[in-house]
Amino acid sequence: MKRLYFGSNLKMYKNVHDTVCYLKELEALTMDLDRERVELFIMPSFTALAEAKKNVQRIQIGAQNMCWADRGQFTGEISPCMLEELGVGLVMVGHSERRHVFGETDEEVNQKVLAGLRHGMQVLLCVGETADDKKYGISADVLRKQLLVGLHGVSGQDARSIGVAYEPVWSIGVDGIPASPDYAEEMHRVIKDCLKDIFGEASGSIPVLYGGSVNSGNARQLIARESIDGLFVGRAAWQAGQFNRLIRDAVEAKIPG
Repeated sequence: MKRLYFGSNLKMYKNVHDTVCYLKELEALTMDLDRERVELFIMPSFTALAEAKKNVQRIQIGAQNMCWADRGQFTGEISPCMLEELGVGLVMVGHSERRHVFGETDEEVNQKVLAGLRHGMQVLLCVGETADDKKYGISADVLRKQLLVGLHGVSGQDARSIGVAYEPVWSIGVDGIPASPDYAEEMHRVIKDCLKDIFGEASGSIPVLYGGSVNSGNARQLIARESIDGLFVGRAAWQAGQFNRLIRDAVEAKIPG
């Protein structure tokens, strides 16, 4: 039985106190969920990572970003060594806001992927096409390029430490439009086929999550699709009770009974 993955990136919304309260409530609400069937992760702000790690045991805590260098003249950056010091073993790289707001390239994303793996971390690689990419029918090409460059130099042995979050840029944020379950499934198949081209049979260990305006109204339909292994949830996850209900509805849809 495949494990299902549910996570959220808190972006720049919750301070340390709010983050800890949220995580404690979410952990209490989801305590009974079988962690062999369901993996839950949250990515708070850098300033909340230390307290987040101290206050929960059954929710994996990840970082929203990371520098590719261990140390050096990189003012304002956070190194993998600093995350290791906090006991953080999960890092997200390539989020659309890092790419499109801060100008990160596929090559820089690749450096971060390799740095995370070098430090024994699990790496969640985010990929996604823009509205223009979709309009001109090149979504699959864009996703393949982001994967081929982002995972360049990653060995089959390291594939087990990789996850992929598919987040179409046009579906993210306050004005985002959710991808239809059919379209999400189509793009997830593109991603999984590309991962198989890169890693062969080892690609079977790589979960692919859908993110982009996931909510209580579409979570069941999305997770029920064959190629969708989990949900990367935005605003609908930022209240613990609401996220708990979404997770349980999705698990019921994917694993009846």
